[in-house]
Amino acid sequence: MSLDISTLFLVATLICALLGVMLHYFGRQEKISALNWWGNAYLLGAITVALWTVLRPVFGEAVTLGLAGVGFITCGMVWNAARVFHGLKPSWPGLFLGALVWAATVASLSPEQEALRMTVGAAIVAVYAALTASQLSAERRKSMQRRWPTIVVPLLHGTVLMLPIVLADLWPSPHSGLVGNAWVMLFAVELVLYAIGTVFVIFMLVTERTVTIHKTAASLDPLTGMLNRRGFSEACARMIDREVNAGRPVSAMIFDIDHFKSINDRFGHPAGDEVLKLFATIVAASLRISDLSGRIGGEEFAALLPCPIDEAVTAADRVREAFQNCGIEVDDAPVATTVSIGVAGGPAGIELDVLLAAADTALYQAKRGGRNRVVATAEQPVSLEESRRKAAQTREHQVVARGNSVGQAVA
Repeated sequence: MSLDISTLFLVATLICALLGVMLHYFGRQEKISALNWWGNAYLLGAITVALWTVLRPVFGEAVTLGLAGVGFITCGMVWNAARVFHGLKPSWPGLFLGALVWAATVASLSPEQEALRMTVGAAIVAVYAALTASQLSAERRKSMQRRWPTIVVPLLHGTVLMLPIVLADLWPSPHSGLVGNAWVMLFAVELVLYAIGTVFVIFMLVTERTVTIHKTAASLDPLTGMLNRRGFSEACARMIDREVNAGRPVSAMIFDIDHFKSINDRFGHPAGDEVLKLFATIVAASLRISDLSGRIGGEEFAALLPCPIDEAVTAADRVREAFQNCGIEVDDAPVATTVSIGVAGGPAGIELDVLLAAADTALYQAKRGGRNRVVATAEQPVSLEESRRKAAQTREHQVVARGNSVGQAVA
């Protein structure tokens, strides 16, 4: 059974047009401008192939030369779509550069040099395919095992264009016309597969990007922009694993804004939210970029530092002092902003829960000592049960102390 070349190109045209409309639809639905770029490229490519199929038998080679330039613009649009998808601005010179090179080639080469023209045209497409593959694979190079189609599909397209030219140069054949027709048929089939394969790659990337965005949103506190408890725990687990391989100790801090309830009662919850956001900014500015910090609930924050406990105490006091001296006012009334901080350190490989429980014990000691201070654990935590027991004993002593104070006041 023989395949008609015109029929193959007609099928390619319809598929490209359908995919272009689909990409436009999803681009508007999801508000992703890169999908609109890809949709425009598919629609322009479909129009170009349709015009070539219809007009070539009538006007001959002139139509092929002219529409080839439009096809190179389409290739430039696909590359620019990959750029826009990764947050880059469109390259307008790059969009038209291939068409300009083709126009210069047609103007400078005689009709007898058709093979050289074909080589230049295929090379232009191959270059755009390589640029597209490079751009699509540039976002997360560590996950290349899952993203191999982003490289293979565009490079395969460029290879199909260049392979017959290379073979023709290496092994000239007296049946060049037959070989040329076979290659045109192969290209028509590959064009259909390339169109479908590229859309598969596009939606794979969009899906991965959407999942990443949702996962990131689920790990962040919407008010302060810091990691929430879940995100903080996951990030800390990765840090502890990394530090244990290097044999380095880690230290944890727990922050509790002093008398935060009274701030809400006196100035309202909007003012309290501003205090929380201000404290989050101070923590981020006072710690190193390698340190982790997050809001673990209410007015409580936590941090994990890859350093010994003495360095962590210095960093904690830096946060305390900066927050105390921030000078925030609400309705021209100054707001007293102080924070109590508990610090705990542990050897490489210590469990996060053990470290936080020890820091929590130190935090309650800071509150009992008068607040607005940094207290570090005197000894390293040994086990989670022991740390929890000490924390419970500290809370019990605090409750008893408050009860005694109230009894003395009544007496």
